[in-house]
Amino acid sequence: MILSEEYLQNLLDKTLPQIRSTDGCAVVLEGSIAEGFGNSSSDIDFLLIADSDADLPTMPSLLFVDGRRVEVRTRSVRQIAEQFAAVAADRPGALAEDLLNRCQRLLRSFPLREPELVAKVKELMPFDGFRTAVRDWWAHAARQSVRYALALRQLGQEQEAVAWTEAGLLQAVKSWAADRGETYLEPKWLPEQLGRIGDHPLAARYLTLASPSASVLGAEEYVTEGVRLAADLGVTGAAPGPGQLTLAGAGVTTWQTGERVHVVRGRQDVFVLGDRAALAWRSLVFGRTLEQTLAAADAAGAPQAGPLIARFLRFGLVRVAWRGDGPIVPGLPLAAPSGDVTPPPSTARPVVGVGGATAGGAEAIDLVPVPARRFSAAAMTLVWSNVLVENAREDLVGALDRGQWSVARLSALRMLRFALRGVLSSYAVNPLPPDSEVVRRLSLLPAGADLEDIRSRAGQLETLTIASAAQGEAALTALDGFVALVRRATGADRFPSSFDSSDGWRQTLEVGYDWLRLGAHLNADLPIDEASDLLSSGGAQPHAASA
Repeated sequence: MILSEEYLQNLLDKTLPQIRSTDGCAVVLEGSIAEGFGNSSSDIDFLLIADSDADLPTMPSLLFVDGRRVEVRTRSVRQIAEQFAAVAADRPGALAEDLLNRCQRLLRSFPLREPELVAKVKELMPFDGFRTAVRDWWAHAARQSVRYALALRQLGQEQEAVAWTEAGLLQAVKSWAADRGETYLEPKWLPEQLGRIGDHPLAARYLTLASPSASVLGAEEYVTEGVRLAADLGVTGAAPGPGQLTLAGAGVTTWQTGERVHVVRGRQDVFVLGDRAALAWRSLVFGRTLEQTLAAADAAGAPQAGPLIARFLRFGLVRVAWRGDGPIVPGLPLAAPSGDVTPPPSTARPVVGVGGATAGGAEAIDLVPVPARRFSAAAMTLVWSNVLVENAREDLVGALDRGQWSVARLSALRMLRFALRGVLSSYAVNPLPPDSEVVRRLSLLPAGADLEDIRSRAGQLETLTIASAAQGEAALTALDGFVALVRRATGADRFPSSFDSSDGWRQTLEVGYDWLRLGAHLNADLPIDEASDLLSSGGAQPHAASA
């Protein structure tokens, strides 16, 4: 650890009086510092374990003690036992990311109080079994990402295929590392994890492909090499072959009025199709291979329909299946929640006429304006994105301080992508696209001077290099300017500095609570599960002692 046990015990002594009901609790240090990573900006993460069957809050309390940001969580022995049991029982594809993360952090934690109780709860989940669960979880995600990349490549979406290959490779190498004991989930510490594993040909191959722009490979070659490396890293079931990918239904309803075709998704979202998009839609037959699907669209008068079909796929109007294994459900752990992309509402007017909704062009697949639930969900995500920007900036500053250039680059990329989550959310894009696509999905947004500037800068920032202090400072300056531009464009220029002080965190909670109340009234999806604790506490931190 980068901090001594004496220092941590002293910090804990000053923290516990600010937390209610701590008598008899075991205490551990968890997170990046306990793992041996961390830097000067890393939180001090304390977990209090109560030897009881109580239902304790999942949301942490954030305190500021001796100039350090201290995060305090609580769990009872019963809650821990249930979480470990869920990991042991569920399939890799069904395991929740937060569940794995909470269990991993506890299993690799450092005891500070009541070590006997800590040892007792750790025995509930042998580490070898947990390591296998994490390995298989990452491998499942990598398999889906690689399959999705192959589908997008066949539909002519080369850049998206590259992005998903990049994501699949990260997931594959995390699976490989987990099998060697490196189970910490947060991807930003992958360079440190590979460093601890030591020199290995597979790790060296991954590092040459980790950044598509740095690999100097063309899109086709990058995907081919990435798929090959994922297989060598242990990811099975994603080898390309003729007829391997087929078109599948997504449970939508087609509704036609005159010549106008509408597609109703989830019984609440209505998409209106332009003439050429409608021709491609009518040509689709589920169960056909992608090769047959593209040929049928061409015969129906919609040649080169790959990009249109890719948009149908992206919006959740169709699925692509892997022969013998069902629909592909790609997801990016520790990123934006996976799900169907929703474009911004159509600006075409009138919205609807006798012949149906107004389409914006021949290839239009337009969403008729947004419902109230999506509005509130997008607003809550906008708030949370700004919190994550603040957090990523702290990570970047800390990494630069310790000369951790690879960690700094990943933190900078997170800062960029979190800012772009806010841009997309401000235009009611919800659920968000995965983080690997957010730069390219800016194409969903309308024209405008600020948006053109954001698109241009985002493309440049996505490929920035940090290999020295000078490059790091330049990147930080550029990202600060970019975030300021984004916040002006999205009406978030007065967002509080969440992690600098107790007052800033209080203001952040107040902003979030206002939107959470509206979201709860509309039964909208919360940006994170812990937000429900903020609702039940009336906007206050759940563990803070009364004044």
